[in-house]
Amino acid sequence: MLTAIAIIVDGLGFSAWLFLSSVGLTLIYGVMRILNIAHGGFYALGAYSAAWSIGLYSQTGSTIALTFLLIPVAALVAGVVSGLLIERGILRFMYGKDEILMVLVTYAIFLVLEDVTKLIWGTDSYVAYQPAFYFGSIDVLGIPYTVYRFIVIGVAAVVGAALWWALNYTRSGKLLMVVIEDREVSASLGINVTLFFTVTFVVGAVLGAFGGAVAAPEISVTPGIGAEIIVLAFAVIVIGGMGSVGGAMIGAIIVGFARAFSVHVYPPAELFSIYLVMAVVLAFRPYGLFALAEGRKI
Repeated sequence: MLTAIAIIVDGLGFSAWLFLSSVGLTLIYGVMRILNIAHGGFYALGAYSAAWSIGLYSQTGSTIALTFLLIPVAALVAGVVSGLLIERGILRFMYGKDEILMVLVTYAIFLVLEDVTKLIWGTDSYVAYQPAFYFGSIDVLGIPYTVYRFIVIGVAAVVGAALWWALNYTRSGKLLMVVIEDREVSASLGINVTLFFTVTFVVGAVLGAFGGAVAAPEISVTPGIGAEIIVLAFAVIVIGGMGSVGGAMIGAIIVGFARAFSVHVYPPAELFSIYLVMAVVLAFRPYGLFALAEGRKI
């Protein structure tokens, strides 16, 4: 019974973190058809920005209750600045190029962002425990969990619902869906496709940074965390269907529970279980569970 409870709670917590970390990646691909490997760099920038700002604020001796508010602020600043610089400074010159070339370009950007984080924050580890410490812990049938973990689950649900509502019930969201379906026709109808690309990339960068910022209070922020998350994020969006926000949520839940089950039942299979699930899904659904339909141009 305790093992089942642990699998459920850990699975939900890991799924929430994965969704927040990968939804920006699938959003960018769905709109721009860019396999953005630099997403891992946004995650690292968000984690470092949050950990650094929380540590700096804590040194003032002020109440640690406000450290929780620094998480979205740090993610917003890191995502907007880096997203705008990269999209306006580099990617806008690459639109229409071969997808393989775009992968190489975003990989190069990822490597640059890895070095940027080291230049700004060094190679030492950062620990931003204050938000998780402030909310304390709670026992679930005798198993202690931080309240912060349940807050992250709630935040992931809110972000998912907000994205679904924005894409389906706002004018900008409906126009974005038109751009996703056919960017050439959208441009001919007077839709500013370039603006939608810029906004989408910045929003994706902010979401990636937010995933890192949310994770910062529960992990050790060290060099290399961007490479770790990009592998898991790709597994999530491939399982759910690249370009689908709902698919990213389902993919995150599948990967999260597969990982939690293996950790509590057979720990050596933790990493293997993720790729096993991905292989099984792709064997029956080669484009993922909820891949967006693409029209064939004649």
